[in-house]
Amino acid sequence: MASPAKKVTYSTTKNGQGNFGGGGGAMNSRSGDTFATQAQAVSAGVVASYFDFPAGIIRRIPDSLADQALRMDDSVVVDIDLARRQHEKLIMTLRKLNVGMSEMEPDEELPDCCFVEDPAVVLDGIAIIANMSQPGRANEVIGIRRILKDDLRQRVVEMKEDQKATLDGGDVLFTGREFFVGISRRTNQAGASFLAKIFSDYNVSSINVYGALHLKSMMSMAGPDIIAVGSSDYAQRALKQIIEKANHDYKTVTLPDDDAANCLFVKKTLIHCTQEEYPDSYKIFTERFRNVSRVALPNSELKKVDGGLTCRALLVLKTPKILK
Repeated sequence: MASPAKKVTYSTTKNGQGNFGGGGGAMNSRSGDTFATQAQAVSAGVVASYFDFPAGIIRRIPDSLADQALRMDDSVVVDIDLARRQHEKLIMTLRKLNVGMSEMEPDEELPDCCFVEDPAVVLDGIAIIANMSQPGRANEVIGIRRILKDDLRQRVVEMKEDQKATLDGGDVLFTGREFFVGISRRTNQAGASFLAKIFSDYNVSSINVYGALHLKSMMSMAGPDIIAVGSSDYAQRALKQIIEKANHDYKTVTLPDDDAANCLFVKKTLIHCTQEEYPDSYKIFTERFRNVSRVALPNSELKKVDGGLTCRALLVLKTPKILK
């Protein structure tokens, strides 16, 4: 793993206080700090550029998702037609934002295959092909590997070199400055260490995840240097660890619903929950991001199989932006 980050003062915002403009941006750093790191030295403009994704991968939903996809609650019933309509809205939104989406057909043998975030972690022209802990998902990497390598010209690194390592992309939160990797039921410390070895230009901190499938089940990036986080005890425990390990001061937006904290920031546009699904969290998004382009998208059906907005797209920066 990378060397432990030195502790910094972590500045957060509270519900109902202030709002964010177009790009967000870091809180003011303390002028007396003498331990400024590479990540802290990165300009706000460079950080913002990490969210200007020119390309991505999506996959259509197989019929088998309704009955066979993995889920924490086996009692839920998925409306597969509604799930497809909701997924289509995300696809169309990304295309309207001029993200060049590589579209994959569904595979009935892979009921979770539409959750393309998990099989790979991509940054700086490097794509880690993950060892996912669920054996039934292993073949999901095949088509994604081909697109990343042949179409998007990424350098592929196989995590299978370390058979003990497991990693799901849903546990990897990249802020534009550093990585936080959730240690969860799907990702272990060996997986986090593998990622740290490959992306050695960045600080990588492990965050213990409780009460949720993935780290990003309860937090995500809502803009450059802005973390959206749920209000549950589990989410706040994870945030506390980030506070202690971060190499930068981040703004936070605390939402009453953990699920609503899974959002996407793409090309200066925030994609978040709908009013119908999470009215209280939706209100906070509208109040706190009133000067930001926003799109509200439904996720009710894929949430039933533990899928969030981030899970459904693997977004890629074609051009490496290695911080030197």
